[in-house]
Amino acid sequence: MTTTELRGDSNAKGAGSGTRPMTGSEYLESLRDGREVYFRGERVDDVTTHPAFRNSARSVARLYDALHDPNGPSELTAPTDTGNGGFTHPFFKTATSADDLVAGRDAIVAWQRMVYGWMGRTPDYKASFLGTLGANSDFYGPFKENALRWYRETQERILYLNHAIVHPPIDRDKPADQTADVCVHVEEETDAGLIVSGAKVVATGSALTNANFIAHYGLPLKKKEFGVIFTAPMDSPGMKLFCRTSYEWNAAVTGSPFDYPLSSRLDENDAIMVLDRVLVPWENVFMYDADAANNFVMASGFLPRFTFHGCARLAVKLDFIAGCVMKAVETTGTSSFRGVQKQVGEILNWRDMFWGLSDAMAKSPQEWVNGSVQPNLNYGLAYRTFMGVGYPRIKEIIQQTLGSSLIYLNSHQSDWNNPDVRPYLDQYVRGSNGIEAIDRVKLLKLLWDAVGTEFGGRHELYELNYGGDHEAVRFQTLFAYQASGQDLELKGFAEQCMAEYDVDGWSRPDLINNDDLEVVRRATGAR
Repeated sequence: MTTTELRGDSNAKGAGSGTRPMTGSEYLESLRDGREVYFRGERVDDVTTHPAFRNSARSVARLYDALHDPNGPSELTAPTDTGNGGFTHPFFKTATSADDLVAGRDAIVAWQRMVYGWMGRTPDYKASFLGTLGANSDFYGPFKENALRWYRETQERILYLNHAIVHPPIDRDKPADQTADVCVHVEEETDAGLIVSGAKVVATGSALTNANFIAHYGLPLKKKEFGVIFTAPMDSPGMKLFCRTSYEWNAAVTGSPFDYPLSSRLDENDAIMVLDRVLVPWENVFMYDADAANNFVMASGFLPRFTFHGCARLAVKLDFIAGCVMKAVETTGTSSFRGVQKQVGEILNWRDMFWGLSDAMAKSPQEWVNGSVQPNLNYGLAYRTFMGVGYPRIKEIIQQTLGSSLIYLNSHQSDWNNPDVRPYLDQYVRGSNGIEAIDRVKLLKLLWDAVGTEFGGRHELYELNYGGDHEAVRFQTLFAYQASGQDLELKGFAEQCMAEYDVDGWSRPDLINNDDLEVVRRATGAR
């Protein structure tokens, strides 16, 4: 997708009253734009055909195709509110009621079930921000019209944006404006836009998106040139991605879909994003002010919605994990053990908790701006804390419960085609309860890919940190209570109790003081 198309020019492909979401093939074509993506020392010519990215790209394409499938989930689409007469994914729209939030959540879930909960940065993730822009456009001051345009165009076309808002892990004890050689900042203002340089972390999924959203999260900024928030199409000259190792590539080189069924197709490659004098057109700027940028995360409306998306996504992922574990203990013959039943029950408790938080966020919304509502942030912040507690615990349970079964596996799918090997596998690697060896191995390799491979390790790190560092996710809960005044309500509740008594006894008229027991205390010598 070209820079021109992302600017929404009237002559761009798909622009105008007939705008509709991309199909899967159109999405794949949009990635063939000359973007600068580097992997293993070489520039990638086409991410849709390169073995490090191609099947993950097709997993996303499948989501786009589902929007156009007349037999697909009905929850996936709803009419736009832009006046174009089209349809969209419900989470891209501003919510005005609990019903709207439930519809958005159900659409998130419908897409996540297609990737089994393992892609956290599907296109609707960034709708956590984009869906706020209609109601909250005044927040962007002189760039209000940019916010309204991006709200309209991303909703109508379901553009795929990633985001990168965290500064590189260098000199984090200093604000960004003291590390100008590393952090994103404006180098020059021109009539065409801002010339921007710097790096961002970790640009998850960026190689497969249409554009990047760049914002600030960290110590407060003081200098205007660092307080820039904007979007940049992936083909912007000077934008470069230096990708981490590809789990999809590793799976293809060392294994097969049978051996690595998750990492071979659901790898949201993270990347070091470098901007080397990138021109950001004025129409793609949201903020250019240090104070405004400092307030973005808490005041933009992004926080309640990204926790809402994340909670629904994690709930689907835990549905998948729970199903795999319950099948696995049947396969190993331990499903009737009381200790194993306890462990599996705890996984189901975690699963139920996140589904419950998702329901609570949607069904007890909080009023926001211009008649809109937001998912209940209290429950969103609870999710943000407990995902970092629950996910490692679930991984620990799987390792404790299944033990050596996760590595008592043959090396490769080709073993099954070797007539000298196959009989031994069929005899010595079989499952319990009549489960054949090949089916046992298929299931346990799936679970190993989920929790034991590099892909699985990355997912644990993601669940621990993607919502913020372990301290911030907790103290920001306190700050949110203080900002809303809920801290005063809670302290007032404690003070209400304390007001009902004092050193002289009860101050409530319906309670009886103990003066009549004074004679007893004297007789027993009680003090």
